Amino acid sequence: MNEVQPFRVDLTNCDREPIHLLGAIQPLGLLIAFTNDWQVARVSANFADFSGMEPHQALGIPLKRLLEPQTVERIGSLISFLSQTDSVERLFSARLLRGRNELYDCTIHRSGPLIVLEAEPANEVSGGDTSNVVRAMLSRLTDGENDAAFFGEAARIVRGVIEFDRVMVYRFARDGSGHVIAESARSDLVSFLDLHYPASDIPQQARALYLRNPFRVIADVGSTPVAILPQLDETGSPLDLSMAALRSVSPIHIEYLKNMGVAASLSISILVDGKLWGLFACHHYSPKCPPLSARVVAELFGQMFGLRLESRERRQSIERSEAARRAGERIIGAVAIDIERLADAEWLGQTLAEIVPCDGVATIIDDDANAWGSVPPRALLPDLVHRLNAMRPGQIFSTDCLAELIPDAASFSPTAAGMLAIPISRRPRDYVMLFRREQARTVTWGGDPTKPVDYGPNGPRLTPRASFDAWLQEVKGHSAPFSDSEIKGADTLRASLVEVVLQLSEATVDERRRAIERQNLLIGELNHRVRNILALIRSIMRQSRGGETDLGAYLHQIEGRIEALARAHDQLTEQRFAAAGLRQLIETEARAYLDAKSERLTVSGPEIGLSPLAYSTLALVVHELVTNSAKYGALSDSGSVEVTYTFDPADSLRIAWTERGGPPVAPPTRRGFGATVIERAMPHDLGGTATISYPPSGVEAILTIPAQYVEQPQGPIATSSAERRAGISGRTATGGVPETVLLVEDSLLIAMDTEDSLLRAGVGEVRLASSVAHAMGELDARRPDFAVLDLNLGTETSLPIARRLMQMGVPFLFATGYGENAMLDPELQEVPIVVKPYNADSLLRGMGLGSIEP
Repeated sequence: MNEVQPFRVDLTNCDREPIHLLGAIQPLGLLIAFTNDWQVARVSANFADFSGMEPHQALGIPLKRLLEPQTVERIGSLISFLSQTDSVERLFSARLLRGRNELYDCTIHRSGPLIVLEAEPANEVSGGDTSNVVRAMLSRLTDGENDAAFFGEAARIVRGVIEFDRVMVYRFARDGSGHVIAESARSDLVSFLDLHYPASDIPQQARALYLRNPFRVIADVGSTPVAILPQLDETGSPLDLSMAALRSVSPIHIEYLKNMGVAASLSISILVDGKLWGLFACHHYSPKCPPLSARVVAELFGQMFGLRLESRERRQSIERSEAARRAGERIIGAVAIDIERLADAEWLGQTLAEIVPCDGVATIIDDDANAWGSVPPRALLPDLVHRLNAMRPGQIFSTDCLAELIPDAASFSPTAAGMLAIPISRRPRDYVMLFRREQARTVTWGGDPTKPVDYGPNGPRLTPRASFDAWLQEVKGHSAPFSDSEIKGADTLRASLVEVVLQLSEATVDERRRAIERQNLLIGELNHRVRNILALIRSIMRQSRGGETDLGAYLHQIEGRIEALARAHDQLTEQRFAAAGLRQLIETEARAYLDAKSERLTVSGPEIGLSPLAYSTLALVVHELVTNSAKYGALSDSGSVEVTYTFDPADSLRIAWTERGGPPVAPPTRRGFGATVIERAMPHDLGGTATISYPPSGVEAILTIPAQYVEQPQGPIATSSAERRAGISGRTATGGVPETVLLVEDSLLIAMDTEDSLLRAGVGEVRLASSVAHAMGELDARRPDFAVLDLNLGTETSLPIARRLMQMGVPFLFATGYGENAMLDPELQEVPIVVKPYNADSLLRGMGLGSIEP
């Protein structure tokens, strides 16, 4: 029998539906389950569609009669790695079935006594180096960003990998409900951002599976499940598909997705500290299944993102705990001097509020109650203490709804709706209690969160919600909840408060006073050293930034300096880190930065080679001279720059920089970082000299480099490919801002950064492609106005795309890190090249678009 037996859903089993025992897979591929001695025990009912062999014929025969021998050997090697519970191994682009040439992507895992092999037709895209791809994806997540930016970028990255219509970051609350905290979606879709969903939308057994199997794809909610044969084994048990990639879908969940209008779904678990923190919830509005290679990348990103998030939350928790420790030290010190301070609820409340924001504090010490701020009526404090005493001793307790703890609390919710209680002695009756006022708010649910009861042929059942329009609920009687980091901070404070209580019973006031004096001495010394460190850090920041107030301009300057060093590194690399030419250093910097203005900078002097150290140092100095002249000096107007170099009597190299014909010059009113580099780099790094003067006629600089860093070659130093590239990339590639640009780049992160730069430059549309086939399809669909081609695309190059563009008459440039190793055909020798690593300005100059203003 090939049909899947339906599971009856009623009011009692919605949370008990055996979604891992549905006995079927999605029709994306096939399934073979075999024993440890390699005998086929089960197959999917569609086995004949792939192999030509009926399912019953495959049962009970050796696996090697069904599969290619080499593939069986590879599967055997992978099985040896399935030592841990819930381990899954993958096999890409394998010839699977004996006598057939089709390639399959496979997953392998254990299910009880069986080994389960799932196979789906291989996609053209290779699995690639997933670790490097994920590492690059994670580099886009900046820990310093606020939560909205951090999670928003994560959603954008996942959507870039799986190419679904909508990707949401879905966070679980303590009550199990979910909250959409970030979203990346098609612009024409209604946003789900900030919507809440009830805990019942994701039943408990589904959450348990999300912990075990962190990736779930549903390719087509309208597809017909494919049964596994036989449905039951000799013990009467169905096959456990908990770790199966192709596991079929619960009828309830299919109904839920259809009600939302979703045709394909994908979810990636976000685990923090071994717990289900949330999901990347992905929707597509037509059937879609990303290739296994992309799913593996997305799954690995989800795992690494969880670790990054765990680190981020742990760091925030450590910072709060450290602040709590410092506050605890202040409490210890104050109480040691004045025992009455512990009973001062106002002072204690103001101190604790720095760590755990609150509106009021009450202390219960030896049955003596003191209160400050917004607190419950004093007569009700004993009721709270009795309720706390019934709980586990020594534990922090928090609630955002006191009315759930004691019924009478509803009467004073506007004053004190939430409480965090800190036990501060071995006896359970001493507490510090922090209170928060009611925070009435409106929660926006993704539709009415209640599940209606429906009556059908199988009796009453819970029906998934049919409407997902925003549904507002006003919440009263609750305070702002206490966060996990606040609770951990309170736990750190508790240790200090307990220490205070113990000290009061074990030491005299004089002993505590002497201890606090020693502590103050240590704190004073620590404070002195910390201030010195902070002063040093502040000086470094000011020296680097100078008087620049625009962060964009500051980053622009830093990028320029890095590019100058990168160009110098290119030239040193081509010389195998032997002496490199001084003339080519100056002319390359001029061409790369000044474009057409580079003709107004002339260089005269003999052929000179510089050692790598001198070359790198001079590269920064020349960069600062060139950029300053282009901004403020002769090259900013119609003037010119002459660079001459000769040898002095001590055989030191003397370089003279002279500007003429520009605007009148006056000494600068402030000393910037660039001037510091010009004047101090030579003396500090090389033991040379550097002077710069500002006569009205133009800036003049004299640099000397000691003889040990200079070589006089016997013959001319050849022009490097870096110099040739700099000249080519400065040419105007197009007459104006193109409306559409085809960007061919196999690195997702580089593609996204380049896309952002082009859009900011005024390009109307950027179409992305990661392979030759993908790019050719884009060209067949529509002719672009310009193209940017990454020369190397993994296992292929973009040369076929370049030839097609030349036939179409579409201008383009290459973006590559190969340098002189970029072997181009003769007809492509004059194509502009932008050398990696490049920034926005170098790319746009290569296109003839100028630069983005910082």
